[in-house]
Amino acid sequence: MSGTLYLVGTPIGNLADLSPRARETLAAVDLVACEDTRRTGRLLAHCGVSARTLSFFEGNERERTQELLDVLRTDRDVALVSDAGMPGLSDPGYRLVRACADEGLEVRVVPGPSAAVAALVASGLPTARFAFEGFLPRRAGDRRARLEALAGDGRTLAFFESPKRVVRTLGELREILGDRRVALARELTKLHEEVLRGNISELLEELAARGELKGEVVLVVEGASGREPLDEALLVKEASALVERGMKKREAASEVARRYGASANALYRALVAD
Repeated sequence: MSGTLYLVGTPIGNLADLSPRARETLAAVDLVACEDTRRTGRLLAHCGVSARTLSFFEGNERERTQELLDVLRTDRDVALVSDAGMPGLSDPGYRLVRACADEGLEVRVVPGPSAAVAALVASGLPTARFAFEGFLPRRAGDRRARLEALAGDGRTLAFFESPKRVVRTLGELREILGDRRVALARELTKLHEEVLRGNISELLEELAARGELKGEVVLVVEGASGREPLDEALLVKEASALVERGMKKREAASEVARRYGASANALYRALVAD
């Protein structure tokens, strides 16, 4: 006999979003594995649930995966939760689920809120096909490489981002993907929930006027196929005219890309090759 691993979705802000089934599951399992025992402890207290908890975060995921497998092998049930939303989405959990699948241990999902999906459906951008990219890499070169790889993707793109880095990221998105439509969702389901919509330049102007931004942020970006095809030769010609007037090639490429929602990198490469 073996126990069951339950992947339990928890509120992303509003505690009333915890489902009755999630509450029942957390009360019934033998152990709750969670990113932050204090934060999950507050959620359990709010539900009136008394449960044993064990920390399970990126730094100890490999070690704790083996511990949790030992628990499951002895016919005890485990619930895995993240600090907010669905475990395994930009949060620990993948290795544990993979290990359970490899051993034939049962895994059940107790669905709950997801900030990425909530932001997507509130964005006003196409939802039929989308790609969730989580957090972009911290290293500038890796981040640029990731965005360049996504530049031609026709799906709507969703990213998690820190409020401290969101302006920088929007600037990079505009430079590499072009001045696309975007939605910035923050503090979803909380008191100060807000969704800002417009093209990237408009949002950058809005954020510059506001100053410091607070709260959890999801960026939803229009896919490449959502725009009319651009004649690159005409864009290069316009950028070349700016260069002839004294503008540097990099600046000219960025300016034309901003005007038409094109890739600044592609225009720059074309100018250099011309």
